[in-house]
Amino acid sequence: MLPGKTLILFGLFLPALLFPAFRQVTRTGIEGYIFKVSGNRMPSPDVKLSPPKGIHATLYIYELTNLSQLTRQGETAFYINIRTRFVKSAESDESGYFSVTLPPGQYSLFTKKEALFYANYFDGQNNVAPVKVSPDKMTQVNVNVDYDAVY
Repeated sequence: MLPGKTLILFGLFLPALLFPAFRQVTRTGIEGYIFKVSGNRMPSPDVKLSPPKGIHATLYIYELTNLSQLTRQGETAFYINIRTRFVKSAESDESGYFSVTLPPGQYSLFTKKEALFYANYFDGQNNVAPVKVSPDKMTQVNVNVDYDAVY
């Protein structure tokens, strides 16, 4: 490489070396909103549905959890016991927004109502509330707390 080109390249990267704010910081994890959904959510031409409201809540993140790894309360979406490893929890703000760093992998997301865990959706293999975290990416996730809703 020619000396002049070396100086040009060095000059391009020097600000990032000297000033950390110039470095691109890549985060890995999940971010999104926790919404409270309640009431009659049946579509109707006469009634416009109000949008769900963001709520302050705790999000519980576990290793990917299959329905067979839970103690379920009857046939509900409430769970007494989760038999996979707890990874982390995150608090949403008053608007429902949360952001949490996680290593790449697959996880299950739960909220709680009193002492019971809650998750209301599954994938085709009966994994509960699954989310996949890819390297160097903040995966967008919206969590609906809809145990008081009718569909």
